[in-house]
Amino acid sequence: MPERADRRTGAAGSLGAVTSVLPENAPIAPQPEGLGHFADAAARARFVAAYRDGMATLPVPDETRVLTTAFGRVTAYRFGPRTAEPIVLLSGRQASTPMWRANIESLTAQRTVWSLDSLGEPGATAQTAPLTGPQDQAAWLDEAIEQLGAERVHLLGVSIGGWLAAQTVVHRPQRVASAVLLDPAVTFAPITWKMIVISLGSVVPGLPSKVRQWLLSWISGGVQADDSVPEARLIASGMRDFVQRATQPRQLTTEQLRAIGIPLLVILAGNSIIHNPERAAARARQVPGAQVEVWAGRSHAINGEAPEQIAARVDRFLAQL
Repeated sequence: MPERADRRTGAAGSLGAVTSVLPENAPIAPQPEGLGHFADAAARARFVAAYRDGMATLPVPDETRVLTTAFGRVTAYRFGPRTAEPIVLLSGRQASTPMWRANIESLTAQRTVWSLDSLGEPGATAQTAPLTGPQDQAAWLDEAIEQLGAERVHLLGVSIGGWLAAQTVVHRPQRVASAVLLDPAVTFAPITWKMIVISLGSVVPGLPSKVRQWLLSWISGGVQADDSVPEARLIASGMRDFVQRATQPRQLTTEQLRAIGIPLLVILAGNSIIHNPERAAARARQVPGAQVEVWAGRSHAINGEAPEQIAARVDRFLAQL
């Protein structure tokens, strides 16, 4: 059974009481091969401080759960009342629940939202077994969804979270009512050389903070990305302080795309540097019935750039189901 706390239960059920389990006790080095972890206790402490500051910018969750899967423990936050078919948010690379600061209010105006910190990424998680490929990624998410008490869910993922949503649609579709993919990485098109530069640069030991911030700003369309922005500070800490051990993501094959039977909305950023958006759109349209759009002028940080537009589009999409 998942560990649970409700904000209505008083001090024992407060956000702080639950999240003190994770990320404060998330693994640090050394760890067995294949397990993501923080470089050391000081690295984890920096991340915890950034994480808590980021969570403080969000609405207070109505419920917080620590879910146990075959691959590790995952923290899930519920915003809104319990419902049969909530939205489940899946964060991008090096990111976690606080990255949805701009989106939660507009999304919860229409529907209950759960946000899950992903295994293999820096966040309120504790990985205990290697994630060897897409099937394992889909498996942990499916196991986590099962514990939310929902009949089915609508997945909403950005960047690598969009990739995770797509893999779950392919490999573990039974609990998925629909999926919305926001500029999903390595899903419909290969990453660009610009993204390779950012990926390599983000893991260089001793990289100056200003260079790391510049890389984050570049991928986000040139917006401010220093420590004054809670999400940027958190992602920068993940880049600097967390050691990822997940296998490299792979694109869906043509056969997998054509076999998808779950309603799919794909929103690609017209100015994304992570892939060629038109090429990605052409591949996404191989999914039967998929609604595929390229939003001109938007960067890979599309969820923060257009939160109201995304919420409205998601609401129209779900209303059609």
